[in-house]
Amino acid sequence: MDSLVLIDSSQLTSESFEKLPDQIMYPYAEQYDLQKHIMSGTQQIICSIIHFLKNQLSDGSLTQDGCESLEVAIQCLESAYELSEKDLSDIKVPLLEILKTHATAPLDIAESQEATPEQKTEAEKFKSDGNNYMKTGKYLEALDCYTKAIKLDGKNAVYYCNRAASFSKLNNHQAAIEDCKNALKIDSTYSKAYGRLGLAYTSLKDHIKAKASYIKALELEPDNESYKNNLLLTEEMLANTSNASPNFDIGTLLANPALMTMATQMLSNPGMQNMMSTIMSGNVSPGSQGMDALLQAGQHLAQHIQSVNPELVDQLRRQLNNSDGSEVPTPEQEPGNEEL
Repeated sequence: MDSLVLIDSSQLTSESFEKLPDQIMYPYAEQYDLQKHIMSGTQQIICSIIHFLKNQLSDGSLTQDGCESLEVAIQCLESAYELSEKDLSDIKVPLLEILKTHATAPLDIAESQEATPEQKTEAEKFKSDGNNYMKTGKYLEALDCYTKAIKLDGKNAVYYCNRAASFSKLNNHQAAIEDCKNALKIDSTYSKAYGRLGLAYTSLKDHIKAKASYIKALELEPDNESYKNNLLLTEEMLANTSNASPNFDIGTLLANPALMTMATQMLSNPGMQNMMSTIMSGNVSPGSQGMDALLQAGQHLAQHIQSVNPELVDQLRRQLNNSDGSEVPTPEQEPGNEEL
């Protein structure tokens, strides 16, 4: 009978966990950060690039200086993206295979042949595999599966739409747009394709086209809360864009006629004239008293504007907020990655 091993799970580290015998490893799996073994789509691409560069080192076609430069590049990539040896050894799709698969001329949907029943069955399997890869964050593998499904059955709108989702996860939003358009060529009533088209346009900050896409999606599926929320957010983005001053500066502020009118009225006040004369003449005492005088002048101006023209204050506040480079909320991703 095997001896009983007592382990304080609170003391487990990634290194000690990996040294545990197989028979006692899995009861502690939930307490271990298994997410570190699930690479992002970007990391998968980088691993494929590193794998390609290492092959270049071994084929003897580079000079010594070239090899040294590649070795440095490989080390930098491994460090920058925090890749382990396990990550680098788990290359599902080589870089050249990616290029062969996806860097081809666009498929002419009208000329694609009708798939046989056997091809449709195989394509559905690839789609199912792609959906599973999407759920685990393996977007590159998902992309490969959807592409294989399309090659087998090029007239199925779902495959293009699902591949668009994987392209979006890999930040290739233009490719996602093209796939959504291909899906809509096949099925012009496919609301999910319009929804994903809107998300892709939003990622490229083309809010006008995003709005049109969400409107079309809602026409086809009026009760979809995700489309409703995304349309509202996109309209908000468009409103903020139209009201924003991209290069807001003091010149913009002084060009506001309402503000200049208020400033003129303030400066005609005898008390304010005396205060400003003291400040401009340099007779303000140094230290906190001088600063107090400046603050007092500013407070008087702000209070006067607020009391006489509160709308102007709100307008200035919006201008300042729009000029600080803050991000507008991003439309939500639709729930789930599979087409159901």
